[in-house]
Amino acid sequence: MPKTEVILTHNIVGLGGESDQVKVAAGYARNYLFPQGFAIPLTGANKRRLEALKQRRAAREAEELNHMNDLSRSLAKLVALVSVKTGEDGKMFGSVTSGTIADQLKNQFEVVLDKKKIHLEHPIRTLGEHEVELRLHTDVVTKLKVRVESSNPVSKVEAPAEDRRDDRTEKRGRRPDRTPAAAAGKPEVAERAEKKPRAAKAEKAKSEKAE
Repeated sequence: MPKTEVILTHNIVGLGGESDQVKVAAGYARNYLFPQGFAIPLTGANKRRLEALKQRRAAREAEELNHMNDLSRSLAKLVALVSVKTGEDGKMFGSVTSGTIADQLKNQFEVVLDKKKIHLEHPIRTLGEHEVELRLHTDVVTKLKVRVESSNPVSKVEAPAEDRRDDRTEKRGRRPDRTPAAAAGKPEVAERAEKKPRAAKAEKAKSEKAE
């Protein structure tokens, strides 16, 4: 397939930035790059436009760098909350990925960030606070705090009704025993208990005399 050299007038992902001279398929240049205004043929006349393209590129890159520096300072102050479902043991179902964090940044703070700029060595699989690296630019790297919380926290299990009744009984105390053994420590009760046998003996002796 024949190749042709072109000068890019716009940043083309995977190909280059404006003012770059690149070789591409002739058909690609003719049918896409030239009609869209993304490139111009490499000619003597067009080479004179290179300086202007380089200046425009430098201005764009400087603006992008400033924007990313500002964004970096803002993101470093934020805490992105991610709500996940957990089991009874508190363990997460699934994991938190770069895409999840990008969605939360957009929903919570209206920050649109390519998930490719969110660097995770491994997906997050535990609750709590995590620091995630953001590679915003070749010269700008920052940290974002991500707090992973359960959407269904485990509630405390109440004690059975029987146990609660036992607790109340212990707190209130049992009713005092009314048996003679319990009354032994009270003089008036002991005295009445002693009078009953003496009265019975006297009655028996009286009956024997009468006979």
